[in-house]
Amino acid sequence: MIKTTSFRAVLPKFAPVAVVDIGSNSVRLVVYDAMRRAPSPVFNEKILCGLGRGVAATGMLSEQGVERALKALERFGALCEQIGVGDCYPIATAAAREAKNGKKFIVAAEKALGQEIRVLTGEEEAKYAAMGVMSSIPAADGVVGDLGGGSLELVDIKDGQINTGITLPLGPFRLMDAIAASDKTAKEIVETALSDSGMLEAMKDRPFYAVGGAWRSLAKMHMQQSNHPLSVLQQYSLSPTAARSISILVGGMQTDELRDTDVISKKRADTLPLASLVLDRLLTLGEPAEVAFSVYGVREGVLFDKLKKEKRQQDPLLAGCWDFARRYARSPEHENELCDWTDKLFDTLSFDETTEERRLRHAACLMADIGWRALPDYRGSRAFSLITQASIVGIDHPGRAFLAMTIFLRYSGPGKNAPDNLASLLSKKTESRARILAGTLRLAYALTAAMPGMLPKLDLKCEDDLLQLTLPQQHQNLDGEVVEKRLEQLAELSGCTSGFKTTLKTS
Repeated sequence: MIKTTSFRAVLPKFAPVAVVDIGSNSVRLVVYDAMRRAPSPVFNEKILCGLGRGVAATGMLSEQGVERALKALERFGALCEQIGVGDCYPIATAAAREAKNGKKFIVAAEKALGQEIRVLTGEEEAKYAAMGVMSSIPAADGVVGDLGGGSLELVDIKDGQINTGITLPLGPFRLMDAIAASDKTAKEIVETALSDSGMLEAMKDRPFYAVGGAWRSLAKMHMQQSNHPLSVLQQYSLSPTAARSISILVGGMQTDELRDTDVISKKRADTLPLASLVLDRLLTLGEPAEVAFSVYGVREGVLFDKLKKEKRQQDPLLAGCWDFARRYARSPEHENELCDWTDKLFDTLSFDETTEERRLRHAACLMADIGWRALPDYRGSRAFSLITQASIVGIDHPGRAFLAMTIFLRYSGPGKNAPDNLASLLSKKTESRARILAGTLRLAYALTAAMPGMLPKLDLKCEDDLLQLTLPQQHQNLDGEVVEKRLEQLAELSGCTSGFKTTLKTS
């Protein structure tokens, strides 16, 4: 468990770093605000160049793709200079390393970008894909699959360690060429490669982490069809049956049909059916327990690898929430005090709290004051929008729903209902915990006015089904109608059937 105190520091400095990713299908620039445990992307642009289209058949990078890629890299170099990027980490993957003219292209690309470019081996690409997933899902335990335009990387991760990793020629561009040169069907080619990979056994009854733009497009389509209440791709989780269902649906659609949808890039429409086929065959043969989509992959893995060991071991969720506290809260130190203060109360309540529930409670405490700058009637909806749309990681969709609902209720009142059917992601127990925590936070802010130094002097506990708030005698004037009302409300929410009382410390 990472203590929130490990993130106490001065306000974050803007020291941007960048990754340029030259893939078989896209060329992308992502600029992050700093080299931190939970960096925030401040600029993100991609061009679908299709560099790897035809490489397997001709051995050469697409001429049109090369032209577009070099033009994009010139722009990316100028943007890095404009933004003030310090360290830039350009990488190239399958197409550049396998094409006959790959080395020539890299020379031209380095001139266009103004930076030396590292061409990753297949093993390195697999390693960084796994590191990217682990950076955003610290408890990840399963197989990572990263599908690019030219290749599929499969990596087994367990207990924070990267185990077996392989590269397979199953990217959509590679498959197009393989189908044209073979009398086998795409399904037969994919199944043969997967069966011979030695990775299917590692997938069985474990999570499968799907990485890559094509597979994220499938997740977007499923979200739209199912009216999912959160439009967040990171850690969007599906059963294998549901993931296969959307894969089969998309795999059977015509290119024109896919281009007419409003969730899929028109330039990705011709490769998506093959990407869907690969996922369907993986799930059918590998039999994983679930499919979790990860926005984090090779690019984030490259940055994660640059962090010192102690930074990598920090909790990315708490690091991200602490960054929100430093930027938005009236007093970040007060939010740290909330973590400790709620610890004492929740230790005395009648339900047991798991380590993960405690972690989410601390995250909510750090986010508890992010809406104060809005007008009073809009603070709840403002906080709700920030949390449901925030680029925080290390949290699944039910966890994000818990955070958003808790802070919405902290502003709007614990008796209200969260918008957008968010409660559908929560169990009754978790929803109850959100209301109790919201009531606790409302009481805390009534006592402290969001300023630090007071909460450590106040005792709040539930003993013999009686909720007791103890004030130091010199601070007895903090008591009042609002405090009594919120204390009574919290007693009802937390099941303290004997009611509540306020006492004074005599010493």
